[in-house]
Amino acid sequence: MDKPKTTAKDFFLWAGFVVSFYGSVIAYTYLIFDYINYVLPNPLSYYPVDPYQGGISYEMASIIVLLPLSMFLFSLIRKDIALDPSRKDIWVRRWALILTLFVAAVSIAVDLITLLTTFLNGEALTTAFLLKVLVIFIVAGKVFWYFILDLRGYWDQFPGRQRMVSIGVGVVALVTIIAGFFIVGTPAQARLARFDAQKVSDLQNIQSQVIYYWQAKQQLPVTLRDLASSLSYGPVPVDAQTGTEYVYEATGDLSFKLCADFNKEGSSNRNDMSRYPAEPMPIGGKVMTQDNWQHASGQVCFDRTIDPSFYPPIKN
Repeated sequence: MDKPKTTAKDFFLWAGFVVSFYGSVIAYTYLIFDYINYVLPNPLSYYPVDPYQGGISYEMASIIVLLPLSMFLFSLIRKDIALDPSRKDIWVRRWALILTLFVAAVSIAVDLITLLTTFLNGEALTTAFLLKVLVIFIVAGKVFWYFILDLRGYWDQFPGRQRMVSIGVGVVALVTIIAGFFIVGTPAQARLARFDAQKVSDLQNIQSQVIYYWQAKQQLPVTLRDLASSLSYGPVPVDAQTGTEYVYEATGDLSFKLCADFNKEGSSNRNDMSRYPAEPMPIGGKVMTQDNWQHASGQVCFDRTIDPSFYPPIKN
């Protein structure tokens, strides 16, 4: 009996399924990794204030688009096989299934090798590392399990179970995406955090301009407009969220304060310092120590004192 020929429809259905399926699995894995990195951050690495500016938004979008697409294409493939059982024997199907099994098996093997290598090297097996290993093992294991059964014709014998698995995969993906809004916050919350990060950056910029002004004139500016009156200092930043000027006040010959309204508690980067609240000021703001941009929500003031030994006057 002649082997069935692979049509252009067969090839592109399987090619589209493989690309979209692999893309959704990779995006799902990295999304879980990002959740782990956010909840259990590495103290030696910097994590951005806004996780949606990184890979999370792309991974969520990839899952939302690619997973339903792969499930739709696979349903078309299974309908064709139901109408013409010979479609089970075309070479593109065998290659696609065997390739998927191979990739899943290699992923599991590499996962175990990495785990054992880390253990034998005497390195600390952190919770984040072990969770990532577990994620790869589970995802790759489930993929291997599903497609080995497909290759053996199990899902053709029990189509109801195959539909239940498909529904379960969709539910897990949806729950994972929704969980992200509780783990890292919603995009709206991330936008507010991005505004706060910009405010810290602006205050750092203004602080540098005030110091340079004092070095040049041996006196502090009376208002921020004094900084804008000279081309030497560049434009003075304003609050990007409200469009208003930041609060500045000279509190002594060498001291001044800068204030801004923040949306939430935090700091210029994500670390343990952001967990500790700032000390209150009599005027209702906050006092910050030198070089500390930690802040609470609401109006926060940062007190600064210029040390002439570090910032000597500029000689004309």
